[in-house]
Formats: sequence, C-alpha cells, structure tokens
Amino acid sequence: MSHSPSKSKRNIISLSNPKSPISESYRTLRTNISFSAADNEVRVMMVTSASPGEGKSTTAANIAVTYAQAGHKVMVMELDLRKPTVHKTFNVTNRVGITHVLTKQADLEEVIRASDIPNIDIISSGPIPPNPAELLGSNQLIKVLNGLKQVYDIIILDTPPLLAVTDAQLVAANCDGVILVVDSGQVKRSAAIDAKEKLDRVNAKILGVVLNNVKKKKNDNYYYYYYGEKED
Repeated sequence: MSHSPSKSKRNIISLSNPKSPISESYRTLRTNISFSAADNEVRVMMVTSASPGEGKSTTAANIAVTYAQAGHKVMVMELDLRKPTVHKTFNVTNRVGITHVLTKQADLEEVIRASDIPNIDIISSGPIPPNPAELLGSNQLIKVLNGLKQVYDIIILDTPPLLAVTDAQLVAANCDGVILVVDSGQVKRSAAIDAKEKLDRVNAKILGVVLNNVKKKKNDNYYYYYYGEKED
C-alpha cells in the first residue's frame, strides 16, 4: 500500500472547515444514512448524479471524510471510468487502478493507496478502458467489493452520471444503497425523475438525495439537504 504524494489535495470542506454549516450538513447526511438503513447495514455506498457537473465527486469525498472522522475505516473507489477525478481530489497516483484489477492485470492489494487523511484509502481508476460498462458489469467487480468488505467499514463508489451511460446502473445492483446528487439550479425535475427510475429498475435502495447549490440565504449559496426515503 503506497502513500499519497505530499502536494495539497483539492479542497474538501469537511476537512478544511469542519465547523461550517455545509460540513455539518454532511455529518447529518451520515447520521441519516444510518437511521434510514437501520434494518440493513450499509457497507457499500454509491454516489451518483443524473447529469455531469452536479457535484457527485465532491459529495463522495465529503461523505468519506465524515465517516473517517467518526472512526470508520473508509475506502473511496473510482468507478467513473470515463472522467475519473478521485485521484485528483485525494492527490494519489493514477498509474495503476481498478481497471488493472478488473482486467486481471494486478491484484487488489497492488492498487490500494493510502491518502493523507486518517482512515481513508483510495483506489483510482487506472487507465481509461475502451469498455467501461463491460468491466463494471463483470463478476470481477463483485469479487473486488467482497474483498474490500473484509477490510473496510465503508466503501464509497464514485460512479458516472445515470443519464449519460449505463455504468452507474450496473454498479448500483451491487451496492447496499445509493446517494443521488442533484444540482437544484441546473437539472430539470424530469431528469432527476428519470435518474431515480433507472435506479428503481435495478432495485437499488435510494438512501437519499443531496440537493446541491440551493440558495439558502445571501451569504450561504451552497447548502446540502438530505431526504431519506422510507421503505414501503
């Protein structure tokens, strides 16, 4: 397991400003996930959005930090194999990654990187493959997740947007729950509904929705709101 480079990572507000209202909202999100999944433990959590640019990767990173701050051992795995960003967010090498494992060119242990945040490890994408959907729909991914569950309390998967490609649906089928990130100022209601329907088709458990970029008041333009859906 390698350590990350020493350069500074992208700003993760839960880490850089843990007393901010936004950081508190992420902690509330973590708590509500626990309450909404009281009967079924959530170990593997997918973070996605309806469309690109809604803040899913930022949300995934902040959720990871709040779990790590609570003492959980966390893995953040890049499964957006088209436009990966996790290695940039946590400032780790992307020389090797999950694509090497899914194509059986490397063992799982070889691609795990320690971040410089206590309790958080990273698996980056590795080289962008020509066939992401095929890799993400393989039995090899299930083996990877089962292996990680032997070591980590929480596994957070950063996936592509639901409406862009089929990748996220394939991953959702193997998760304990999904967080859907929606930019309130960018995405039409119909797109968010379409995204939810795609998750419903694979019987994914939607843990909740993060509403991003909600204007709460003049000096607080970004507010994250969690809505936990109850089981019928």
